[in-house]
Amino acid sequence: MSGLNRRQFLGRSAVAAGIGAGFAIGGTKSSGRVLGANDSVRIAVAGLNGRGSSHVGAYTGLKGVEITYLIDPDTRTYAKHLKTIEKAGGATPQTVQDVRRALDDKNLDAVSVATPNHWHSLITIWACQAEKDVYVEKPCSHNVHEGRVAVEAARKYNRIVQHGTQSRSMPQWANVAAIVKSGKYGKPLVSRALCYKPRGSIGFRSNEVIPDQVDFNLWLGPAPEQPFHTNLVHYNWHWFWDFGNGDIGNQGVHQFDIARWMLPGATLPKTVLSMGGRFGYKDQGQTPNTQISVLDYGDAQIIFEVRGLKTNDYLGQKVGNIVHLEQGTIANNKFYPKGSTEGEPLPKVDDTRGPSAGGGDGGHFGNFIAAVRSRHVSDLNADILEGHYSSALCHLANLSYRLGEPIPFNKKTKAFGDNKDAYETIGRMEEHLSGDNGIALDGLTYQLGRKLTVDAEKETTDSPEANALLTRNYRKPFVVPDKIG
Repeated sequence: MSGLNRRQFLGRSAVAAGIGAGFAIGGTKSSGRVLGANDSVRIAVAGLNGRGSSHVGAYTGLKGVEITYLIDPDTRTYAKHLKTIEKAGGATPQTVQDVRRALDDKNLDAVSVATPNHWHSLITIWACQAEKDVYVEKPCSHNVHEGRVAVEAARKYNRIVQHGTQSRSMPQWANVAAIVKSGKYGKPLVSRALCYKPRGSIGFRSNEVIPDQVDFNLWLGPAPEQPFHTNLVHYNWHWFWDFGNGDIGNQGVHQFDIARWMLPGATLPKTVLSMGGRFGYKDQGQTPNTQISVLDYGDAQIIFEVRGLKTNDYLGQKVGNIVHLEQGTIANNKFYPKGSTEGEPLPKVDDTRGPSAGGGDGGHFGNFIAAVRSRHVSDLNADILEGHYSSALCHLANLSYRLGEPIPFNKKTKAFGDNKDAYETIGRMEEHLSGDNGIALDGLTYQLGRKLTVDAEKETTDSPEANALLTRNYRKPFVVPDKIG
């Protein structure tokens, strides 16, 4: 019972015995209900720290939506959300630590998932099996394999599953995507994504006794068993590989999704190569705070930049997207012809996507509720399949990085061949570290990732080591199946 108090030990024993976990362990439990035109959509919000507040706020602002469950292994998270719902005039929801308690409710229609990343796919799969619709935060997966299984579950059980990349519901980006697709400015050459977001040191936290209010066994879920410390609960799990995917899979997945959207028809790349490191401080975090990833699609490429230290912007942006085309560049919702520093307004192109797609209101959450009512996957702005592909780009870039080797900064790499855009990006990264942050590069190493060739159809790579990391060893009973039957 090391690291567990008596209450948590008893809770774990109940789970092991299968109490309240029928469909999750034994298969599908049919529990959906048919919504009438005037019926409220009854929804559970799972994960109440961070983005969970946005979920609760969004649903309390939508007509015909009722939050009936608040779910989190940490009971300390309930109070503020209960007050929000009460203030909005809503009925008091049930509060539970285990999502399976809510999924057993035949009157529940949907689950909105704002948990740490390592729970996203499993809750999505369980919810689909229980005939619930799902709004799942980005990234929809912690690894490539489980994202594909989540797609399979959505399709097999005919569920509406929206991915939390809300830029898909923004008319501005829908318009840019339509312009690029039209060919007005020529073919896209580089779809560039930026995640320049300050991330300070998280320091070092020692292992502690688990607070009585936290069921840490449930919090760990699919991840390996390990001691409790406060750099995990709540936010800093993002920077540990067992739970998060670094900033490329946090803020960055929004920009990766837009970058892929700007390449018509793009799914997974032909190759991926990533480099970077955790610079500027020593702390407990594992993921890079500085990272460049180059994904080749043949005629075009995505270049992704992560900067977690102080930095200047690039073409007027710090968190955003830029599209370099044959005739010029789209940035900040303007087109800059080649050789010109003066931007011109973008034309308006007809597009059906945006906050009102499917008859909904309330932006991305409203679009989800509209699709829940219509039962048309095509009404979703960000279907789970799109979410899977964009999340997979984050995972593939991280796989390349993690399988790399340390290289001195003063030894110029030739790993990117004749890719001038990649080397220009690396040069700016070095200037960012040395100039913006005063980091001496002489004697310092970075991680140069392994170049991976990707089979987009099979969703595998040419590296056995990378393929082994396309999934994980799941801790029973929190197991993502190999496939949906």
